[in-house]
Amino acid sequence: MCQARFYVASNENRYRQRINGTNGRMQKKALRIRIVQNFKRTRRKVEEIIERENIWTIPNLLCMGRIVTSPFLSYLVLSHDYQIALWLLAFAGLSDLADGWIARTWTSQASKLGSFLDPVADKLLVGTLFLSLAWVGLMPIPLTCLVVSRDVVLVTAASYIRYRSLPPPKTLARYFDPTHATVQLAPTLTSKLNTGVQLSLVAGTLAAPVFHFVDHPILQCLCYITAITTVAGGVSYLLSKDTYKLLRKKKPLTKTSP
Repeated sequence: MCQARFYVASNENRYRQRINGTNGRMQKKALRIRIVQNFKRTRRKVEEIIERENIWTIPNLLCMGRIVTSPFLSYLVLSHDYQIALWLLAFAGLSDLADGWIARTWTSQASKLGSFLDPVADKLLVGTLFLSLAWVGLMPIPLTCLVVSRDVVLVTAASYIRYRSLPPPKTLARYFDPTHATVQLAPTLTSKLNTGVQLSLVAGTLAAPVFHFVDHPILQCLCYITAITTVAGGVSYLLSKDTYKLLRKKKPLTKTSP
């Protein structure tokens, strides 16, 4: 009799353990399903906010070309090969004009990434040349510090805006993914004028040792104009409300019945 009771009790225990194990597996499976559903739901929400775009456009490639050209220009200046550096700077200037014209003429070639790449390429090119020319004694050091420090502040601000515009989760992979367009920059008119003045000063300073007009009064006057426009360009970014625009993916239009 006791053995029969023990056998029944052991069977009940095994049955309960089997049920508990089955319930545990079902709970784990339900939890996995819930996690996957939450991930898909979050991904759909992210895709509604983030706009993917084609980054392989001619203007973007031209901007990347200017970025790659900057260290070579610096090397030529430090090696006192001013004539070759002047020709390379002229090529970079033409590419700057070309990428803007192409982006405005063909809408398929315009991209939100280009609004970041174009000013970054210009500032990297100008900043590198200012530092190199100051090193060889052709550019005033105080003006170089002013130009470089302003550009560092602007690039830092643009990086912060990029970070804030990303919806959660904010990961490094998504931050550096150029196909995720979350913000578009719009340079001010004063900033564009300042870039033109800076490039003119750099080109004139590079041409000075080639054509023998170093420390010419026109270059000295251009230095003061560059300092004024550099400060004015930085202030214009602070005062303007349209320097950047957060992007949201457009929702498809739904047809309404008459």
